Amino acid sequence: MRIMIIDDNAAMRKVLAAVFASAGHEVVGAFADGNGVESMIRETAPELVCLDYHLPGRDGLAILKAIQSAAPTIDVVFMTASSEARIEEKAADAGASGFIRKPFGQAQIIEELRAIAATREITNRAALAAAQPEAPAAGARRGRKGTAVIADDNGSVRLVLKALLEESGVRVAQMVSNGSEAIIAAKNHQPRILCLDVNMPVMDGLEALPKIREASPDTAVIMVTGCADKKLVAEAAGLGAVGYIVKPLRPAYVEGFIRKLLGA
Repeated sequence: MRIMIIDDNAAMRKVLAAVFASAGHEVVGAFADGNGVESMIRETAPELVCLDYHLPGRDGLAILKAIQSAAPTIDVVFMTASSEARIEEKAADAGASGFIRKPFGQAQIIEELRAIAATREITNRAALAAAQPEAPAAGARRGRKGTAVIADDNGSVRLVLKALLEESGVRVAQMVSNGSEAIIAAKNHQPRILCLDVNMPVMDGLEALPKIREASPDTAVIMVTGCADKKLVAEAAGLGAVGYIVKPLRPAYVEGFIRKLLGA
């Protein structure tokens, strides 16, 4: 993969560059801060950004959101030594494809890249199939298993979920970005599955969930969250959710969950 590094520690940038190069990746840029990240992306065309949290100027969360807005297909590995509450959940909800706590070992970050590469491969395959409708996706060849609606305010999460659902043979009828839109989509499509993000603008997932169940009683609603604590899981189950998927999304887990749900 083509990787850009953003970390204010020069030694860390050097170590990461060496680790990535040894694993066969190309480091296309290494920067001390993320100010002007949009132009940096245009100039270096990375597939993945390795992003520190505490940086001069804009912090990592603000930069992550800027990357997602400018280029949602770019994967981001979020790195931090911070003990700030809910930082992993915040990064996942903002669209991080991976999360690394400092200090970390070489094997840990290489494994994170492998997991992201596996997800990217499925997403790219789905995009290629969509561009060539005469060549059906693997899921279509196995036979369709109903439709789905995806509700998530993050563009990259929507793309990955769509690819994973299509790979599992479920056609995505619509993708929306808040709970209010999810209710309308559920009513219009009566999907077999609805993937519902917990934290969204306008109306969050937990508020929308009972209204979705009312609009489409036979739809299996799967919560999508960056932090599946017991209280949230219990509340979602009480409102009718059939389970949850934790961000960052991983193909094996998501596809296994969908197969079990569909009885495949």
